[in-house]
Amino acid sequence: MDMKALKNTPPWDWPEGTPEKLVSVLRDKQAAEPDRVLATEMAGDFTVVNDELVEALLAILRNSEESQKVRARAAISLGPVLEYADTEGFEDPDDVPISERHFQQIQESLRELYMDPQIPKEVQRRILEASVRAPQDWHKNAVHAAYASGDDAWKLTAVFCMRFFRGFDDQIVKELDSRNPDIHLEAVLAAGNWGVRAAWPHIAALIRSGRTPKPLLMAAIEAVPSVCPQEASEVLSGLIESDDEDIIEAVQEALAMAEDPSGDDEDGEDDTFPE
Repeated sequence: MDMKALKNTPPWDWPEGTPEKLVSVLRDKQAAEPDRVLATEMAGDFTVVNDELVEALLAILRNSEESQKVRARAAISLGPVLEYADTEGFEDPDDVPISERHFQQIQESLRELYMDPQIPKEVQRRILEASVRAPQDWHKNAVHAAYASGDDAWKLTAVFCMRFFRGFDDQIVKELDSRNPDIHLEAVLAAGNWGVRAAWPHIAALIRSGRTPKPLLMAAIEAVPSVCPQEASEVLSGLIESDDEDIIEAVQEALAMAEDPSGDDEDGEDDTFPE
């Protein structure tokens, strides 16, 4: 089973035995690093993730002899299943791809590793970004510290994490004016997630600009229903005639959600992490 061929195959078409193959690559210290990076990335996919893959990813994270790239990617891959398990709970274990024991193990391990002063900065950032998707009490102080660090990379991590916590509205609004495009994007996403009303003038301006980069425009469109649904039709109407199908689809979804504030959007997961 070739890793590159596997990567170029949609996850739903991965052959039988893929989880075992990924575990084998993750545990093989002699495997080529590109293959191990691919394996850590694919191991978090919901078509394969299980307790054994979680153990293999945690083993990589704990191993100081592993490259930072592999360790950071291992942390990222734990985020989606951590969030899913935290959201769904374990009333019906068959609904969650990992056991409750392994869910708790991920949480405990990530907290312990984050507090370890020997963990490289890049890996530590990814650990915080992954672990915050199942929020715990220690996260709020960690996010505050990251935001106040004076380091742009840590500030990017902090604003990403603000999507998962209430109580950061002032910081989110402030970072809408960030000159760092990645931080700016994360601030728009966070404003949309929490419906930060004070962000509305900025979000409306992004939509009306005509020069807003597509990822930022998409984030602004998606923020409209939660930030200011009553203005959705007026602000978004100019994009209905867009030549970009992604933008048209995003506008249609935003308008539908603005009309139905209950927003039964069960598939609205965003598994991306900031750079």
